[in-house]
Parts: sequence; C-alpha cells; structure tokens
Amino acid sequence: MCSQFFLVCFWQALTRLYAVISRILLRSKREPPLDKGVIPWLGHALDFGKDAAKFLTRMKLKHGDIFTVRVAGRYVTVLLDPHSYDSVLQDTTSLDFTHYAQVLMDRIFNLRLPNHKPDSEKAIMKRHFHGESLSCLNHNMQNHLQTLLMFETTATQNQTDWKHDGLFGFCYSLLFRAGYLTLFGGEQNNNCTDAAKVYKEYQKFDSLLIKMARTTLKSAGSVKQRLWELLAQAGQRENSSLWLQSYRQHLEQEGADEETQRKAMLLQLLQMLLFCVSVLLNVLYICNFSDSALEETLRLTAAPFITREVLQNKTLHMADGQEYDLRRGDRVCLFPFISPQMDPEIHHKPEQFKYDRFLNADGTAKEDFFKSGRRLKYYTMPWGAGTNACVGKPFAVQSIRQFVFLVLSHLNIELSDSEAQVPAVDASRYGFGMVQPIKELPIRYKLRERSNLQ
Repeated sequence: MCSQFFLVCFWQALTRLYAVISRILLRSKREPPLDKGVIPWLGHALDFGKDAAKFLTRMKLKHGDIFTVRVAGRYVTVLLDPHSYDSVLQDTTSLDFTHYAQVLMDRIFNLRLPNHKPDSEKAIMKRHFHGESLSCLNHNMQNHLQTLLMFETTATQNQTDWKHDGLFGFCYSLLFRAGYLTLFGGEQNNNCTDAAKVYKEYQKFDSLLIKMARTTLKSAGSVKQRLWELLAQAGQRENSSLWLQSYRQHLEQEGADEETQRKAMLLQLLQMLLFCVSVLLNVLYICNFSDSALEETLRLTAAPFITREVLQNKTLHMADGQEYDLRRGDRVCLFPFISPQMDPEIHHKPEQFKYDRFLNADGTAKEDFFKSGRRLKYYTMPWGAGTNACVGKPFAVQSIRQFVFLVLSHLNIELSDSEAQVPAVDASRYGFGMVQPIKELPIRYKLRERSNLQ
C-alpha cells in the first residue's frame, strides 16, 4: 500500500516537473508574457486569492491586456481587453467551461451528475423564466416579499418603534427567504420557520464558500448535510415552482439518485438567490431608482471570473491584430470587473457611483461606450455573455425592483449613524460573483404611518 502511494506521488511529481521544464524549453515566441512568481509551484496563488482585482490590475500594468500567471501549479492566461472577449466566448471547440464547472460542483457541493447536460438544463430554465411563467414567478415573489416585510415590521406590539439591523443583513434575509419560498416552496406560517431555517444554515455555507471553491474543506461537511436535509423535498412539494419540479424530473430521467438530487438542490439555491441578494447593498443607497442606477450598481459589485479550459492548442486572435498561442491544459480567464467595468478609459471616474451613468442627456438608455476609439460590444458584464449568459436575468432584475419599491414605499429607513461610510468590500470574494461588504452598515427602520402594507 505504501509503495503504491509512493509511486502515485512520484508520478505526479514527474508530471509537474515535465510541465515546468516544457514550459521553459518549448515556449513559443507567440505565447503571452509569462509571470511565474517567486514561489515554486505556488506562483502567485497567495496574491490571487487575497485580492484578485488588485493583483490582476498590477499584472495588467506590468504586461498589458494579456498575460499568463502560474497559480498553484496551473497556468492561467488572463485576457483583459473587452474588444477581444468574443475570441474566447464564441469558441466552443478549443475552449470548454464544462470541465471546470464539474470540478467546482464536486468540490463545493460534493455533486457528480451522472449525465450532466448543461444545454438541457438551460432549456428548462428558459421555459420557466420567460413569458407567462416569468409573470407567475414575479407575482409570487411580490406576495412573499410583502408578507415577509409585513411580518418584520409588525412583529412587535408597538409598530412605531424603530427596529435596528445591518443593511446587508436586512436585504440578505428578506430577499433570500422570499426567493426561497417562491422557487423552492415550503411552509409560510406566522413564523416563516421553514425559510428561516434554510437561511440560517445557508449563511454558514456562504461563509465557507470561497474556501470550498479553492480547496476541499472537510469542516463544511456538517453544514452541507444540514442543507441537504432541509432541501430534500424541494421540487417535490406542490407549492414548489414549476421550474424546480421540472428540474427535479430532469435529474430523475438522467439517472440521478435521491442523494444526488438533494445535492443539486443546494447548487440551484446558490445560483438563483445569491446574485439578487448581493446586489441590494448598494441599491438601497439610491434615491432615484432606475434601470441606470441598477446597471451602475452591478458595474461596481459584479466581479465573477469567466473561465475556460483549453482543450487543444489554440491561437487567440486579438482585436488589435496580435496573435497569441494558448497551450492545451491551461486555463483562460476573463475578468470584466477590471475591464470594462472599472476601466477609466471606458467609464469616467469608475470608482464613483453615478446613478445616471447609463443614461443619455435625453433620458434614453446609453449604450455607446468606447475604448481605443472603438465602440464596445461589452461595456459592463454582470450577467455573463455568450452561451453562459444568465438565463434568470429577467427574474433577478424584477425581484430587485420589487424589493426596492416595497422597502422605499412602506418603510422609513435611515442610517443609525448619519456620518457612517459605505464599508469596503471583502476582497477575497473577487472572482466569485457579487462582492460583499467586510462589515455591516447599521440602519434603523419602521413602518410608514400611512403604509397599506398587508
């Protein structure tokens, strides 16, 4: 047994050594600039994980819009020219997202779908998140938001008293529970206990999410087990959304057993609810809420990586005419948060929130943004793009609108400290969807005197 273990380790070491030597000796002149870092094998992994936005901005200043970095034994080519993004997004032959997605599903959710068919799952979502089905979801979401908001504001005998909370926690709790009840069903009694239990456990799961995405984390096992138990009936209840019922039937048809189906429910919980919840921290600072203000909020807070595996050697054609060779086995990463979203050439003073940034002078939607004198196809990318664009965008946008309208219409809400500043973001979450604050912003709220919330 020991000898077998030794042979496996020895073979892995030889494989990695070969990869390093071949990277040095067989390097093509047309490959992107390579920055290996000073730590053998680990490379830039620590800086990448600590603050990806800061690290990649530094690499961009050093190498330009395309470069390759070594991260924990892997070579990742980072592309930061939005004019050239389609060369990655539209290539489904040489580049692939499925393998990396399966790695994350296994690592985070312990989930291995027997016959994973992303296209079939996307078709199910399109059927239930557009048209009449979307109208039904929006109606149910509105009802759940209204019921939960009424419960939060009338739970005490004296409704004129101020209630205190943190802004992020207030948004997170209400929108998560309303979204859960809309999509997953469950009890909604006077205490809303079912949704509250799931929310409590999900908070624990979310606090471990980044660590789970980067490595196997044994301590997360009990948290995931509790969520699997709570979500066991999701998609099987009569009040579950038609989308979730269809998705569960799809899993059964593909041969997924009961345990695998429960794990898949947690995956869907993360995908459908996390985005809406995280957006709202900045949205509630807006006095004049509009589509432009929402777009601006997303520009400042949406920071996912768009990652592809290189299946075969590929030549990447840049918009400026340059060509770069990519190696089979490497990864390609786009990070739209740096460019276009925080690119000063595209957005003037990008670190500032401007509610009318996406409006023309006549009030129409602004869609003309430029870089290097050329009009951009991608000037902000919170919903992804290409074949991996978010199918649930219409539902997410409408849920955010409903939430903001209800809160601002029915509540007096204000900062507990009028001098308080917006907290900094948790830099470790760059690359994993929406950023979150490192601490709470204390608020107080109460029902308006003439509110008809019921």
